[in-house]
Amino acid sequence: MQAFIITLFTWGCTAVGASFVFFTKKANQKVFDSMLAFAGGVMIAASFWSLLAPGIAMAEEQGIPPYIPAAVGFLLGGLFLMLVDKILPLIDENLYFKDIKNKKAKHRTAMLVFSLTLHNIPEGLAIGVAFGALASEFSTGTLSGAMALAIGIGIQNIPEGTAVSMPLRRDGMSKWRSFYYGQFSGMVEPASAVVGALAVIFIQPLLPYALSFAAGAMIFVVAKEVIPGSQEKGNVQLATMSLMIGFVVMMVLDVALG
Repeated sequence: MQAFIITLFTWGCTAVGASFVFFTKKANQKVFDSMLAFAGGVMIAASFWSLLAPGIAMAEEQGIPPYIPAAVGFLLGGLFLMLVDKILPLIDENLYFKDIKNKKAKHRTAMLVFSLTLHNIPEGLAIGVAFGALASEFSTGTLSGAMALAIGIGIQNIPEGTAVSMPLRRDGMSKWRSFYYGQFSGMVEPASAVVGALAVIFIQPLLPYALSFAAGAMIFVVAKEVIPGSQEKGNVQLATMSLMIGFVVMMVLDVALG
Protein backbone atom coordinates (compact mmCIF):
# COMPACT_ATOMS: atom_id res chain seq x y z
CA MET A 1 0.00 0.00 0.00
CA GLN A 2 2.85 2.40 0.80
CA ALA A 3 4.48 1.65 -2.56
CA PHE A 4 1.14 2.19 -4.34
CA ILE A 5 0.48 5.51 -2.60
CA ILE A 6 3.97 6.93 -3.18
CA THR A 7 3.85 6.01 -6.88
CA LEU A 8 0.58 7.91 -7.19
CA PHE A 9 2.83 10.86 -6.28
CA THR A 10 5.36 9.97 -9.00
CA TRP A 11 2.54 9.56 -11.53
CA GLY A 12 1.21 12.95 -10.41
CA CYS A 13 4.63 14.47 -11.08
CA THR A 14 4.42 13.17 -14.66
CA ALA A 15 0.99 14.79 -14.97
CA VAL A 16 2.37 18.08 -13.61
CA GLY A 17 5.04 18.07 -16.30
CA ALA A 18 2.49 17.21 -18.99
CA SER A 19 0.21 20.04 -17.80
CA PHE A 20 2.79 22.63 -18.90
CA VAL A 21 1.23 22.25 -22.35
CA PHE A 22 -1.72 24.32 -21.08
CA PHE A 23 0.39 27.26 -19.89
CA THR A 24 3.28 27.68 -22.30
CA LYS A 25 4.21 26.98 -25.88
CA LYS A 26 7.84 26.34 -25.08
CA ALA A 27 9.50 25.00 -21.92
CA ASN A 28 12.51 26.82 -20.45
CA GLN A 29 15.34 24.62 -21.71
CA LYS A 30 17.79 25.46 -18.92
CA VAL A 31 15.24 24.66 -16.21
CA PHE A 32 14.25 21.48 -18.05
CA ASP A 33 17.87 20.31 -18.40
CA SER A 34 18.85 21.15 -14.81
CA MET A 35 15.81 19.34 -13.40
CA LEU A 36 16.51 16.28 -15.53
CA ALA A 37 20.19 16.22 -14.53
CA PHE A 38 19.36 16.79 -10.84
CA ALA A 39 17.03 13.80 -10.96
CA GLY A 40 19.79 11.79 -12.62
CA GLY A 41 22.12 12.53 -9.72
CA VAL A 42 19.42 11.52 -7.25
CA MET A 43 18.86 8.26 -9.13
CA ILE A 44 22.58 7.40 -9.24
CA ALA A 45 22.95 7.93 -5.49
CA ALA A 46 19.70 6.08 -4.78
CA SER A 47 20.87 3.15 -6.88
CA PHE A 48 23.73 2.63 -4.45
CA TRP A 49 22.50 3.73 -1.02
CA SER A 50 18.86 2.64 -1.37
CA LEU A 51 19.24 -0.44 -3.58
CA LEU A 52 22.74 -1.91 -4.04
CA ALA A 53 24.09 -1.37 -0.52
CA PRO A 54 21.03 -2.90 1.21
CA GLY A 55 21.10 -5.77 -1.29
CA ILE A 56 24.75 -6.49 -0.51
CA ALA A 57 24.06 -6.41 3.24
CA MET A 58 21.10 -8.77 2.84
CA ALA A 59 23.21 -11.21 0.80
CA GLU A 60 25.78 -11.28 3.60
CA GLU A 61 23.04 -12.04 6.14
CA GLN A 62 21.86 -14.91 3.92
CA GLY A 63 25.40 -16.32 3.76
CA ILE A 64 25.76 -15.61 0.03
CA PRO A 65 28.95 -14.02 -1.40
CA PRO A 66 27.62 -10.44 -1.57
CA TYR A 67 29.15 -9.60 -4.94
CA ILE A 68 27.21 -12.36 -6.73
CA PRO A 69 23.62 -11.00 -6.40
CA ALA A 70 24.93 -7.43 -6.75
CA ALA A 71 26.72 -8.15 -10.04
CA VAL A 72 24.13 -10.56 -11.49
CA GLY A 73 21.09 -8.49 -10.57
CA PHE A 74 22.68 -5.21 -11.70
CA LEU A 75 23.61 -6.54 -15.14
CA LEU A 76 20.22 -8.22 -15.58
CA GLY A 77 18.51 -4.89 -14.88
CA GLY A 78 20.50 -3.22 -17.66
CA LEU A 79 19.97 -6.12 -20.07
CA PHE A 80 16.23 -6.02 -19.43
CA LEU A 81 15.99 -2.40 -20.57
CA MET A 82 18.29 -3.11 -23.50
CA LEU A 83 15.78 -5.73 -24.67
CA VAL A 84 12.98 -3.22 -24.21
CA ASP A 85 14.82 -0.87 -26.59
CA LYS A 86 15.00 -3.67 -29.15
CA ILE A 87 11.23 -4.23 -28.91
CA LEU A 88 10.22 -0.57 -29.35
CA PRO A 89 10.67 -0.36 -33.16
CA LEU A 90 8.09 -3.17 -33.56
CA ILE A 91 5.27 -0.93 -32.28
CA ASP A 92 2.81 0.43 -34.87
CA GLU A 93 2.51 4.14 -34.10
CA ASN A 94 -0.35 4.62 -36.61
CA LEU A 95 -2.64 2.74 -34.21
CA TYR A 96 -2.27 5.34 -31.45
CA PHE A 97 -1.35 8.68 -33.05
CA LYS A 98 -3.84 9.16 -35.89
CA ASP A 99 -4.13 12.89 -35.07
CA ILE A 100 -0.61 13.55 -36.39
CA LYS A 101 -0.38 13.69 -40.18
CA ASN A 102 3.40 13.90 -40.52
CA LYS A 103 4.68 10.32 -40.68
CA LYS A 104 8.17 11.22 -39.39
CA ALA A 105 6.75 13.20 -36.45
CA LYS A 106 4.30 10.38 -35.72
CA HIS A 107 7.08 7.82 -35.55
CA ARG A 108 9.26 10.03 -33.36
CA THR A 109 6.38 10.71 -30.96
CA ALA A 110 5.41 7.03 -30.76
CA MET A 111 8.94 6.03 -29.86
CA LEU A 112 9.11 8.76 -27.21
CA VAL A 113 5.81 7.83 -25.56
CA PHE A 114 6.38 4.09 -25.54
CA SER A 115 10.03 4.31 -24.47
CA LEU A 116 9.17 6.55 -21.51
CA THR A 117 6.21 4.35 -20.57
CA LEU A 118 8.26 1.14 -20.68
CA HIS A 119 11.23 2.56 -18.81
CA ASN A 120 8.84 3.78 -16.08
CA ILE A 121 8.03 0.11 -15.34
CA PRO A 122 11.44 -0.64 -13.77
CA GLU A 123 11.27 2.73 -11.99
CA GLY A 124 8.00 1.61 -10.39
CA LEU A 125 9.55 -1.77 -9.64
CA ALA A 126 12.51 -0.05 -7.98
CA ILE A 127 10.18 1.87 -5.65
CA GLY A 128 8.17 -1.27 -4.93
CA VAL A 129 11.31 -3.26 -4.17
CA ALA A 130 12.58 -0.51 -1.83
CA PHE A 131 9.31 -0.47 0.11
CA GLY A 132 8.97 -4.26 -0.01
CA ALA A 133 12.39 -4.52 1.63
CA LEU A 134 10.97 -2.67 4.66
CA ALA A 135 8.57 -5.56 5.26
CA SER A 136 11.32 -8.17 5.09
CA GLU A 137 13.15 -9.69 8.04
CA PHE A 138 16.27 -7.70 7.17
CA SER A 139 17.03 -4.39 8.83
CA THR A 140 19.05 -2.76 6.05
CA GLY A 141 16.15 -1.18 4.17
CA THR A 142 15.17 2.29 5.42
CA LEU A 143 11.98 4.30 4.96
CA SER A 144 14.02 7.45 4.33
CA GLY A 145 15.92 5.72 1.52
CA ALA A 146 12.73 4.42 -0.09
CA MET A 147 11.08 7.86 0.17
CA ALA A 148 14.13 9.64 -1.24
CA LEU A 149 14.24 7.22 -4.15
CA ALA A 150 10.56 7.91 -4.91
CA ILE A 151 11.08 11.68 -4.66
CA GLY A 152 14.03 11.49 -7.05
CA ILE A 153 12.00 9.51 -9.57
CA GLY A 154 9.10 11.94 -9.15
CA ILE A 155 11.36 14.92 -9.90
CA GLN A 156 12.65 13.15 -12.98
CA ASN A 157 9.07 12.47 -14.11
CA ILE A 158 8.18 16.18 -14.34
CA PRO A 159 10.39 16.94 -17.37
CA GLU A 160 9.46 13.54 -18.83
CA GLY A 161 5.79 14.53 -18.90
CA THR A 162 6.73 17.82 -20.55
CA ALA A 163 8.99 16.02 -23.02
CA VAL A 164 5.99 14.06 -24.32
CA SER A 165 3.17 16.63 -24.23
CA MET A 166 5.11 19.53 -25.81
CA PRO A 167 6.18 17.70 -29.00
CA LEU A 168 2.66 16.32 -29.42
CA ARG A 169 1.19 19.82 -29.19
CA ARG A 170 3.84 21.13 -31.58
CA ASP A 171 2.90 18.41 -34.09
CA GLY A 172 -0.74 19.51 -34.09
CA MET A 173 -2.46 17.41 -31.41
CA SER A 174 -4.99 19.13 -29.12
CA LYS A 175 -3.87 20.33 -25.67
CA TRP A 176 -6.02 17.80 -23.82
CA ARG A 177 -4.85 14.83 -25.91
CA SER A 178 -1.25 16.03 -25.60
CA PHE A 179 -1.71 16.16 -21.83
CA TYR A 180 -3.30 12.70 -21.80
CA TYR A 181 -0.38 11.06 -23.61
CA GLY A 182 2.10 13.08 -21.54
CA GLN A 183 0.80 11.78 -18.23
CA PHE A 184 0.17 8.28 -19.59
CA SER A 185 3.82 7.27 -19.29
CA GLY A 186 3.64 7.59 -15.49
CA MET A 187 0.45 5.55 -15.19
CA VAL A 188 2.33 2.25 -15.14
CA GLU A 189 4.36 3.08 -12.03
CA PRO A 190 1.73 2.34 -9.31
CA ALA A 191 0.95 -1.10 -10.77
CA SER A 192 4.61 -2.04 -11.23
CA ALA A 193 5.43 -0.79 -7.72
CA VAL A 194 2.81 -3.10 -6.20
CA VAL A 195 4.23 -6.03 -8.20
CA GLY A 196 7.76 -5.22 -7.02
CA ALA A 197 6.71 -4.92 -3.36
CA LEU A 198 4.68 -8.15 -3.39
CA ALA A 199 7.49 -10.04 -5.11
CA VAL A 200 10.10 -9.24 -2.48
CA ILE A 201 7.69 -9.81 0.42
CA PHE A 202 6.81 -13.34 -0.70
CA ILE A 203 10.16 -14.31 -2.24
CA GLN A 204 12.65 -12.94 0.30
CA PRO A 205 15.67 -15.02 -0.85
CA LEU A 206 15.49 -13.13 -4.15
CA LEU A 207 15.51 -9.73 -2.47
CA PRO A 208 19.26 -9.00 -2.95
CA TYR A 209 18.89 -9.83 -6.66
CA ALA A 210 15.71 -7.74 -6.96
CA LEU A 211 17.33 -4.70 -5.35
CA SER A 212 20.38 -5.02 -7.61
CA PHE A 213 18.13 -5.54 -10.66
CA ALA A 214 16.30 -2.29 -9.86
CA ALA A 215 19.63 -0.50 -9.43
CA GLY A 216 20.89 -1.76 -12.79
CA ALA A 217 17.70 -0.66 -14.52
CA MET A 218 17.96 2.78 -12.91
CA ILE A 219 21.59 3.28 -13.95
CA PHE A 220 20.77 2.17 -17.50
CA VAL A 221 18.04 4.84 -17.68
CA VAL A 222 20.38 7.51 -16.30
CA ALA A 223 23.23 6.61 -18.67
CA LYS A 224 21.09 6.22 -21.79
CA GLU A 225 18.28 8.77 -21.33
CA VAL A 226 18.83 11.21 -18.48
CA ILE A 227 22.45 12.36 -18.92
CA PRO A 228 22.38 12.62 -22.76
CA GLY A 229 18.94 14.28 -22.63
CA SER A 230 20.10 16.90 -20.14
CA GLN A 231 23.14 17.86 -22.26
CA GLU A 232 21.93 17.58 -25.85
CA LYS A 233 20.89 21.27 -26.02
CA GLY A 234 24.33 22.49 -24.98
CA ASN A 235 23.78 23.12 -21.27
CA VAL A 236 26.61 20.75 -20.37
CA GLN A 237 28.11 22.53 -17.35
CA LEU A 238 24.69 23.37 -15.88
CA ALA A 239 23.55 19.77 -16.30
CA THR A 240 26.79 18.38 -14.84
CA MET A 241 26.61 20.54 -11.71
CA SER A 242 22.88 19.83 -11.31
CA LEU A 243 23.60 16.10 -11.46
CA MET A 244 26.31 16.43 -8.81
CA ILE A 245 24.01 18.48 -6.56
CA GLY A 246 21.27 15.86 -6.98
CA PHE A 247 23.73 13.12 -6.03
CA VAL A 248 24.83 15.00 -2.90
CA VAL A 249 21.24 15.78 -1.83
CA MET A 250 20.24 12.12 -2.13
CA MET A 251 23.40 10.96 -0.37
CA VAL A 252 22.82 13.35 2.55
CA LEU A 253 19.16 12.35 2.83
CA ASP A 254 19.91 8.64 2.89
CA VAL A 255 23.02 8.73 5.12
CA ALA A 256 21.73 11.34 7.59
CA LEU A 257 18.16 10.07 7.87
CA GLY A 258 18.91 6.37 7.33
